[in-house]
Amino acid sequence: MSPSFRPALLWAGYALLLIVLPLVFDSSASVTLLSQMACAVVFCLAYNILLGQGGMLSFGHAVYYGMGAFVTMHAMQLAAAGALPLPLPLLPLAGGLAGLLAGAILGYVTTRRAGISFAMITFGVAELVFISTGMFPHFFGGDTGLSGTRTYGGKLFGLSFGPPLQVYYLIVAWVLLCTGAMYWFTLTPLGRIVNAVRDNPERLTFIGFNARRARYLAIMASGTFTGIAGALSAINFESATIESLGSAQSGTILLFTYIGGSATFAGPILGAAVGTLLTVLVSTFTKAWPLYLGLFFVLVVKFAPRGLAGLLADGWRALRDGTLRSHARHALPALAAALVLALAGVTLIELTYRRTLGDAAAASLQWLGMELDSLSAAPWLVALGVALVAFLVLRREVGALRGLPAPGSGT
Repeated sequence: MSPSFRPALLWAGYALLLIVLPLVFDSSASVTLLSQMACAVVFCLAYNILLGQGGMLSFGHAVYYGMGAFVTMHAMQLAAAGALPLPLPLLPLAGGLAGLLAGAILGYVTTRRAGISFAMITFGVAELVFISTGMFPHFFGGDTGLSGTRTYGGKLFGLSFGPPLQVYYLIVAWVLLCTGAMYWFTLTPLGRIVNAVRDNPERLTFIGFNARRARYLAIMASGTFTGIAGALSAINFESATIESLGSAQSGTILLFTYIGGSATFAGPILGAAVGTLLTVLVSTFTKAWPLYLGLFFVLVVKFAPRGLAGLLADGWRALRDGTLRSHARHALPALAAALVLALAGVTLIELTYRRTLGDAAAASLQWLGMELDSLSAAPWLVALGVALVAFLVLRREVGALRGLPAPGSGT
């Protein structure tokens, strides 16, 4: 295959995947989950304009997401009342404008410093915005937030946007548009300058460029797309709450982006899909889901610092240079041991959680087709023994992998 056709093939595959997924997973709950994943894709890609492309660690990026959601809900209410002639497919423009304005105002403050100082300022500014929501209940809707209906104005081209599938395809249209626009941004002169700010801001300043201005423009661009992500989420749930502005939302999107891999453009897409899927599925199983998400993040940082995209890239290079078999001889046992260790770890965590409930009726754990009693010593001892054996096997196989030439090194 000619290298010139590969980008077009990748983009076509990306669009086809988004279009086909709800036809395979066609239940209402599955389509809603896919919509959440699509919104997270735009959010992660927008955040990565700062983190991966600009080297700017922000702890308050949810501000732009939340502002986009709230302005979109106000625009939806006005449009439903006939005061704003804006059809539903164009509502994300209101969110994007809100994110742009928020980026222009807050970015002017946050970009006066770089590095750790920038990260701390973004956290402080975000907390100030979150706390101030109580001072403006008419805009933020108080503790209950704002709600609206996306079926206002009747049908448009035969679509009411009431069914989840119609909303999903509306979100997908915006996801494809935003993905293409953010990829184009990486190829522009401004995108290249933002990369230079990440790599060597002193040299960039020496040759005559303003590093602070580049960071400021990057925040405005990122805020615009983040506002669109918030708008899409508001349309999906027909509501906006102050939690969308909070530090927990900012931390979650940081985790998703890093898990996928901030060093590549596709990494945040992968992180958004995997992170959203894990969050929703695990939260239906246990209330301790934030612990699992945090542990998964720690494992990625420890064993795959380039994220899941980096692991896939290593596998592809190993396949191309013919070293896949030698790596798989140790990688497959390592993966099996990691899976067993994860299952044993989950067992221990859930046993601990049941034990802390202090209720004998809730002490029983239904897990892997077995009923485990957290008050008995046997499940604890078995889980600990399995975890120890799996850990020793994993350490041995990982050590063997580190002794092999890196994929694509040519040695």
